[in-house]
Amino acid sequence: MAKKKFEIGLCMAGAVSAGAYTAGVMDYLMEALSDWEKRRYDPSVPQHEVCIPVIGGASAGGMTALLLASTINNPIVPVGLPTPENLMIQHPENKLYNGWVDLTGDDMFPKMLATDDIIKGKVVSLLNSKFIDEVAEKMIRTDIKKWVETPAFFKSKNNVPVKIFTTLTNLEGFSYYAGMNSSGKKDRYYMSVHNDYACFEVIDRIAKPTGKEWIPLDFRDDNTYLKTAKDAAMATGAFPLGLAPRLLIRESKYIKHIPWLQHIFTNSPLENDVVTSLNVDGGLINNEPFEKVRYLLNENVATERGMPFASKKEKDDACSALENENADYETFENTVLMIDPFPSEKNKGFKLDNDLLGVIPQTLSAMLSQMRAKPGDYRDAVTSDASSFLISPSRDIRDESGNVIEEVFGERAIACGTLSGFGGFLNKEFRIHDYYLGRYNCEIFLRDYFTIPASAIERNPIFKQGYQNVPDIEQFASLKTKPSEEKRYQIIPIFTKREGFKIPVFSSGLNWPMTKEKDIVRFGKPIRKRVEKILMNLMELNGINRPLMYIGAKVVINKLATKKISGIIKNSLRDWKLM
Repeated sequence: MAKKKFEIGLCMAGAVSAGAYTAGVMDYLMEALSDWEKRRYDPSVPQHEVCIPVIGGASAGGMTALLLASTINNPIVPVGLPTPENLMIQHPENKLYNGWVDLTGDDMFPKMLATDDIIKGKVVSLLNSKFIDEVAEKMIRTDIKKWVETPAFFKSKNNVPVKIFTTLTNLEGFSYYAGMNSSGKKDRYYMSVHNDYACFEVIDRIAKPTGKEWIPLDFRDDNTYLKTAKDAAMATGAFPLGLAPRLLIRESKYIKHIPWLQHIFTNSPLENDVVTSLNVDGGLINNEPFEKVRYLLNENVATERGMPFASKKEKDDACSALENENADYETFENTVLMIDPFPSEKNKGFKLDNDLLGVIPQTLSAMLSQMRAKPGDYRDAVTSDASSFLISPSRDIRDESGNVIEEVFGERAIACGTLSGFGGFLNKEFRIHDYYLGRYNCEIFLRDYFTIPASAIERNPIFKQGYQNVPDIEQFASLKTKPSEEKRYQIIPIFTKREGFKIPVFSSGLNWPMTKEKDIVRFGKPIRKRVEKILMNLMELNGINRPLMYIGAKVVINKLATKKISGIIKNSLRDWKLM
């Protein structure tokens, strides 16, 4: 009988350009797992096994999930810490780095301000999104000549394909109705659901397709489904207004079985064989789909144990029964690992201001927060247990002598966090910093925080078997436990030496990147031209009005709009201590 593998479900939250941080986390995680696999011949190494059967994401996290899927059967060469003279070198040998740091060039913002995407009378987004098509085309594919067997840490016990899903915000949505009693009869009360999902499974021609909601994704076959995956990656990352919305074409047979949407199709079945949807950022409604990843992990356990699955209710009941079991270190068989570059913070300093200009952003913020809230999971979300872990940005700000002058957490620890996540497009050094910070944070996390207590090793069969013959278990102990606390040991053993702060030195001379005001001033002309063209095409005025509008645009935009936008950029950079 094959050993039971410990399953890790990956959940990647939205991040915009800070997807570079998430990609860095993934890079180190893959490196650590590969290093462990190479050492399995050594009996002194922990012998339990882990596998990653589920990867889910929203927005930039969903894009990274599909990018990671394309690397499963291709080698990833880890990127070493660059010297200052090699800082800007591209790394095509590492798709995670190449896809999120190199992008389509060092200088991305001029491309996003170009006007070749605007046609007469039609504006699709505030920024030019063509570069995203280029990235998707380059990255969501596999090099057949470098094909390698699926790594052990992506193989489940029964060779079930790796599941990948992205959240979507479907603007049309799916309509359904509820029966409501009215005046002695029953009227239909129609509603729409706009949270949607694109679900894929990676077929390596060993793992067999499971069907239902899972679109088979064979990277050796450049077929329609590979295009669907590229379109889904672009759709989940289509930041509202800022980036272009995306069309996604799917066969209805892959939509009607999505477990989180099934209930709406009972009285309102899909009418066509093919569904075309217009989508914006998947993070708009569900930015951290950890509850979906957990559901799929528990579904795996329920299937393996033969728990009843005849109906959706039975499936839900079976998965729910596993919640308490997987919350306890002594009995858990899986966990969710969430990577979130923008972890939520407690609402601070709310202003009781009823002024219209103050209420509008507060209203939008409240609507967005409520859409993302998961009422059924409030208890799980606020309870710290074995069923979920979180990697989020953490770093020290140091002076030129290397002394720590400030400890920073969350979005303030990443350079791409400025400008609501768009900052990474201003400067490649920002993306480089966040990528290496992701690697560094993942290493620290795996060493000291992704751990289980010593008592659980004695009682949990998976880890008891894994650690029972290790002669020096202390080399895998966390150093973050206090003398009065129970010792904890690594779930994924780390074999490299503990070293210092593994962040490059940037052109600023520090391990924190900075830009100069002149580098922002140069964007003034492209900003002016793009705003001018957007306004002229939105107005679509004829006759004498159009020349008058053109003159007005030249005067007003040049002096006010461009200055305002440039000021916002500079203020945000200063606020982030990046200028």
